[in-house]
Amino acid sequence: MAEIVMGLGTSHGSQVSLTPDWWAKHGELDRKRTRYEELLTGDRTPDEEELSLETFQRKYEAVQQAVAVVESILADALVDAVIVVGDDQAELFTEGNMPAIAVYWGDTVLDLPRDLSDVPESRRQAMWAKHSPVETAYPVASDLGRHLVERAVEDGFDVAQMREQPEGISIGHAFTFVRLRLMRERVVPMIPILLNTYFPPNQPTARRCFAFGQAVRRAVESWPEARRIAVVASGGLSHFVVDEELDQTVLKAIEARDGSTLQSLPEEKLQSGSSEIKNWIVAAGAMEHLAFEEVDYVPGYRSPAGTGCGMAFGRWR
Repeated sequence: MAEIVMGLGTSHGSQVSLTPDWWAKHGELDRKRTRYEELLTGDRTPDEEELSLETFQRKYEAVQQAVAVVESILADALVDAVIVVGDDQAELFTEGNMPAIAVYWGDTVLDLPRDLSDVPESRRQAMWAKHSPVETAYPVASDLGRHLVERAVEDGFDVAQMREQPEGISIGHAFTFVRLRLMRERVVPMIPILLNTYFPPNQPTARRCFAFGQAVRRAVESWPEARRIAVVASGGLSHFVVDEELDQTVLKAIEARDGSTLQSLPEEKLQSGSSEIKNWIVAAGAMEHLAFEEVDYVPGYRSPAGTGCGMAFGRWR
């Protein structure tokens, strides 16, 4: 039978791939996507040292080392396919067609170059890690992908299934990041599992995500062919406001195989960028049988309001 033999969790936000001289500039974007002025008067504002270029440099180096570690782990695992659990931010999904959970199982999936004309400069500087500069087709383990859909439906999950992309629309950055920064030269067929973590009213709850992860494992183990499968959770943790307490709760619960805590995380905490924690919750449900260890956690503050990204990296084995 097929078996999930290992897994990874990785943050994928721009700050992960953005040199430290851009961090403060990137923080300026948070004025429009957070309660910025209110946050300035709160009790979680970072001190000046946290916002120094020296601290930015130290944290940037730690993040690059963590990415290198998880890249090496994936390369050494020699798996046959990678199930990537990521959120779709109105990329393949549209406002008029927004499933809660979808599985892509076409023969290939396309990464298309991003039009950078309307992209803020700080995001543009990190786009190398989000989309290829030329159209690129990634192989998909389509037979196993279809099987996941069929077994999930049998298991009570009404998942959407996708075999084709809309013309001119790329697979989202949650998936291309894994290809560009973790697979690099050794491209492994992937199965994208797309979650609508961002957009009401049909975001899957933490409880549903954990249960779906368990269903993914059952589906894989019911596949008759011997295959080594990895699961990668792409995204998170807390952002656009850093919440170290939330992040540590998540990481410690995953390490302790504490599904109860993961399923009971308050939904109001899992909104906006922090909703990507649900990608990790799916992975934790799929890998209850494996031991988790944290590779690194870097609270990446980038503004006086405490905005930024809780950048986390871990492995299941």
